Amino acid sequence: MVSSKFSECQTEKLDKTVANVVKLLERKGLTIATAESCTGGLLSELITSVSGASAVFELGICTYSERIKTEFLGVPAEVIQEFGVVSEQTAMSMVRGLKKCSGADVCVSVTGIAGPSGGTAEKPVGTVYIGFDICGRQFVKLPELWKSDNMSREHIRRCAAAFAFGIIEKTLMEANSN
Repeated sequence: MVSSKFSECQTEKLDKTVANVVKLLERKGLTIATAESCTGGLLSELITSVSGASAVFELGICTYSERIKTEFLGVPAEVIQEFGVVSEQTAMSMVRGLKKCSGADVCVSVTGIAGPSGGTAEKPVGTVYIGFDICGRQFVKLPELWKSDNMSREHIRRCAAAFAFGIIEKTLMEANSN
């Protein structure tokens, strides 16, 4: 997992980034699926707001509770017990379960603490783990959203979405140049 240095997120570019991701997926004949917790369906909403999304969007699931993460995505209860629901391991288990049930080429999972409460010294508000499976390449990122000047719930959720779609866009564009 890579902790990503914080630079104020660019939420004003979010709609453009999502539209570009949908176009890239369509051009490459790829599909996308989401498994969300703290973003509560925001990634799915953003994807489906783009005309043509039906050609690429397979599944969006909001797995807010531990029980649903375990029952629907196969996140082992032991992983949640040992590492917590907000952890690299849970994000990776979520994305693996999503890949298994959706078969999508691009899978993204989000688990974190959007606030304003729920944070701890070890995991402050803004701790968000984002799991990716992009054409078989699996990894987890931890954007340092807790360093933001704006710690509102809406801002944390939108920053997590902007970060996730930014990584997907960058990865798909790099695949173009290879």
